[in-house]
Amino acid sequence: MPRGHKSKFQARQKRHQAQGERQGCSNDQATAGAKEESTPSSSPQCEDITQSQPAAGSRSTSRGPPRTKTTSTASAGVSCSAPKEASNSQDEGSVVSFDVPVFESCEVPLFTLSSEISAVTEMAVNLEIYLMYKYRKKQPILKEDMLKIIGEEYKNQFAKILKRASEKIETTFAIDLREDDPTLHSYVFVSKLKLPNNGRVFGGRGLPKTSLLLNVLGLITFRGNCISEEELWRQLSLMRVYPGRKHGIFGEPRKLITKDFVRLKYLEYRQVPGSDPPCFELLWGPKAHLETSKMKVLEFWAKGNNTHPSAFPCCYEEALRDEEERNRAGNAARAALANEVESTSQLLAALSLILLRKSQVFSPSHQNI
Repeated sequence: MPRGHKSKFQARQKRHQAQGERQGCSNDQATAGAKEESTPSSSPQCEDITQSQPAAGSRSTSRGPPRTKTTSTASAGVSCSAPKEASNSQDEGSVVSFDVPVFESCEVPLFTLSSEISAVTEMAVNLEIYLMYKYRKKQPILKEDMLKIIGEEYKNQFAKILKRASEKIETTFAIDLREDDPTLHSYVFVSKLKLPNNGRVFGGRGLPKTSLLLNVLGLITFRGNCISEEELWRQLSLMRVYPGRKHGIFGEPRKLITKDFVRLKYLEYRQVPGSDPPCFELLWGPKAHLETSKMKVLEFWAKGNNTHPSAFPCCYEEALRDEEERNRAGNAARAALANEVESTSQLLAALSLILLRKSQVFSPSHQNI
């Protein structure tokens, strides 16, 4: 072949080879792009899944089938597992969850709070709110109205629900729910202490203050029947009751404790002798001694802590001695009263006999004789 034709042939062959390489490269890029589009890690949803997985030892480097989302609902606390065929593409122990609606693939029901225990608890909370509303409004509490609150479905568990609701109110507000009229099935709340307005103290407004008073009496008992004001506020701060800061139930607690309870003679507030600058301490007042006892206060504390009074051994022994002294004093008072009644009866009998004899002496028939 002549040299000119040979060079033209080689140039043509090189051009065809270059075009083939460019076409092959474009085909490879198209194939790679198609693969990337079909890969789940390139989609935004799968990026979210990857980001929410544990960082160490939970990702699989192999490319498997697209993963299925694992969903959960925060309100119901239900976790839905991914289908079994997708579990092979992720390491064991990696759990992905999202706050999104539950898909139909979930095998666990959405609401798991339909058990009997949870329902009874929920009904007790509803009844507790209703009872405190009636208390604040000073409206009558009727069984038929309470049955409407809990619903016909739980009518047969009314006693259990009412007991649970009333016990919670008792430990929170120190008021007891008692049946007022068995025929009408009406109920009333009674304060554990004879505070004005059934525990409200201030003109019948607001919520009962009895529980704060019982807590203060308990703290005084725990501190050897006398507590410094500084120590009292330190302990009450653990209950989120602070001097000078208005409380949702008790109002301004400093005034309530050092003024109102003292004025009502449930507490004694006095200056510590010889203290300079002056310090103050609190003791039981005369009405507290009259209306309650150390054992009753201890029982209130124990019930609030879901335990028995004997769980406070230092105060329990003293409370037992106090109960014995109260019983002896009560027996002695009853015996003295019985003796007084008997003496009065004998005196009345003697006076009656004297009057009878006088009437016989001055009767007309006796004068004729």
